[in-house]
Amino acid sequence: MRWVKNNMALALQPGKRVACLTVSFEVLFCMRVLKGFLVVLFAWTMVSCLPDQEVRLYSVSYMFADSAAGWKGDFADYPVDSAGYHLQFGLELLPLDINTDATKKALRISGINGSDDLFMFIKRKISGLRKNTTYQVLLNVRFASNAPTGEVEEGQVPGEGVYVKVGASTHEPMKEIVGDYYRLNLDKGNQSEGGENMVVVGHIGVAPTTEKYVLIARSNSSTNSVFATTNDSGELWLIIGTDSGYGGQTTLYYTQVDVLLNQAD
Repeated sequence: MRWVKNNMALALQPGKRVACLTVSFEVLFCMRVLKGFLVVLFAWTMVSCLPDQEVRLYSVSYMFADSAAGWKGDFADYPVDSAGYHLQFGLELLPLDINTDATKKALRISGINGSDDLFMFIKRKISGLRKNTTYQVLLNVRFASNAPTGEVEEGQVPGEGVYVKVGASTHEPMKEIVGDYYRLNLDKGNQSEGGENMVVVGHIGVAPTTEKYVLIARSNSSTNSVFATTNDSGELWLIIGTDSGYGGQTTLYYTQVDVLLNQAD
């Protein structure tokens, strides 16, 4: 087994023949940064199997302290005439609340939910996988939120009313015009419900008295996983987003995404 370090990412090189591994997915996502290096902690057990069994597990982590690392942002579920939505995405400095040296950056995404259904998402293509192969996709997402939990005014819940979703697809997630609205070309479900391509992993709420930005994490597990099949080139797309039922502004800063792909067939 050999780990390849590339642009702040650690990835298990596909195709290497190693002893069979049994992995605990939940433990694998126990990660921390130690003196600038990503430390991936996971439990594994050697079991009896053929010596030429191929690697079926792929892991990669992206940190956005100084680079977008190939991730892009976009929006859906809003009208073509989107004046007043103030949709923004880019690599920007983290708020000083969690950026004491004022140098670390993150993927900032922001919008005003004038449609009461705004979907804000980031996406990235993964390549180098086995072609036409189905993978179980597990994602651990770290982001900064300042959304309080509870009702801030009648019918307005900025924390629990904004649902975090993760997913994957063979095809690139893109918005398309349907009638007078931009809609996503994947099945993400609607607000608190997941869909074929995405599952709900929580909300963006921090605490009832939140005023400053706080780093939080959301992830799916082996019991709440997504399955996606690579194309003829061994590629698939990852997508992470928020489905909002809160009729106000939401601004988030994505700092890290950990990915685990387990070959399912």
